[in-house]
Amino acid sequence: MSIATVNPANGETLKTYEAMDEEEIERRLQLAEATFRTYRTTSFAERARLLNRAADLLDEDQQEIARVMTTEMGKPVRQARAEAAKCAKAMRWYAERAEGLLADEEPAEADVKDSGASRALVRYRPLGPVLAVMPWNFPLWQVVRFAAPALMAGNVGLLKHASNVPQTALYLEDLFHRAGFTEGCFQTLLIGSGAVDDILRDERVRAATLTGSEPAGRAVASTAGEMIKKTVLELGGSDPFVVMPSADVDRAAEVAVTARVQNNGQSCIAAKRFIVHTDVYEAFAERFTAGMKALTVGDPMREETEVGPLASERGRADLEELVDDARRSGARVLCGGERPEGPGWYYPPTVLAGVTREMRIHREEAFGPVATLYRADDLDEAVLIANDSPFGLSSNVWTRDESEVDRFVRDLEAGGVYVNGMTASHPALPFGGVKRSGYGRELSGHGIREFCNITTVWHGA
Repeated sequence: MSIATVNPANGETLKTYEAMDEEEIERRLQLAEATFRTYRTTSFAERARLLNRAADLLDEDQQEIARVMTTEMGKPVRQARAEAAKCAKAMRWYAERAEGLLADEEPAEADVKDSGASRALVRYRPLGPVLAVMPWNFPLWQVVRFAAPALMAGNVGLLKHASNVPQTALYLEDLFHRAGFTEGCFQTLLIGSGAVDDILRDERVRAATLTGSEPAGRAVASTAGEMIKKTVLELGGSDPFVVMPSADVDRAAEVAVTARVQNNGQSCIAAKRFIVHTDVYEAFAERFTAGMKALTVGDPMREETEVGPLASERGRADLEELVDDARRSGARVLCGGERPEGPGWYYPPTVLAGVTREMRIHREEAFGPVATLYRADDLDEAVLIANDSPFGLSSNVWTRDESEVDRFVRDLEAGGVYVNGMTASHPALPFGGVKRSGYGRELSGHGIREFCNITTVWHGA
């Protein structure tokens, strides 16, 4: 298993790392368990002090770590800086609010008496070492949105990051250590995916969280289920972006471009399937396609770049296969659709129309800047197309009709419904999906409680 930084803009291997051996993994598991015994007793004030310090350091490091992320996985450097800033914001959000989110809860007095108690309460206690299996596409954010609430709850973290972002993974361990967290509070495990199963089976690891592919989620969930351990899974997405006749079509088309190509199109919550009412279909398609054509594709280190390379050669090949399959089956390519000449794993912003259920791209996630257009005759058909997917992560709807909003919120099979805007994660809002997009929630109070022992405390009369 190769653990290496390979620049996707030119295919050059910059750094390689040896995977940790069994002895080093055992040392780190022992350290995590020992550290948890002490760290779990620290005050919320002390945890907040440490996490706020980590946020300050991240702000200081923003330029440097942004360049590392761009070098490792190709996101435009402006977006990398924004990702670092978002992580610092989430750290401060949890540092300020965790104590309140995990405060003891007391049932109604009548219910306490009915239970035969003089007093009863619910207390949130940490579980222990949590294994995080994280992806490369948001190499800071995916980790921080797990680590910030987990550390504030009193847990300790073990990070198995994607093997193509080792420098970012090591930076995260160093960041928390520099902030003052004890060494065992957050550790990076430089290991291949084959080592995850044994670690998850270890009794010292109490729970796991995974963001990644459906096969990876299935493997982790299977082992965790066998070992009876709590898991949170955030898997793939093929989010619908529905545009109805009352929408501001110009604004919808403008936002649709960003919603599709953010992070070079490599985002689980990127809008991928654009379902447009027939009354505004032609207008939307024209504006959206023009916007996709106008994007600046190039070196992700350049400030003006809007779309950089895909993160891996295999990822580009997978995307090409989906587009070629759709084209052979009758889809029309409105723009893009051809690999450019030259070095790097670039793929142009692409719009496909005339997509049908028989095409692979209809049911598989397109992880890159490729959009599919669908025409819907009415709201019922729009909902039907939107839900005709194995995924259910998030969704976007554009309408000024409140009755239509109510229908979409009621009927869309997704973990989020964003009205007249694009899906985005925020520390205050729960994040996660349904169907094959996974289960459990990250962020908000729901996220911090996922890895807590929700304890009933009952006092006799």
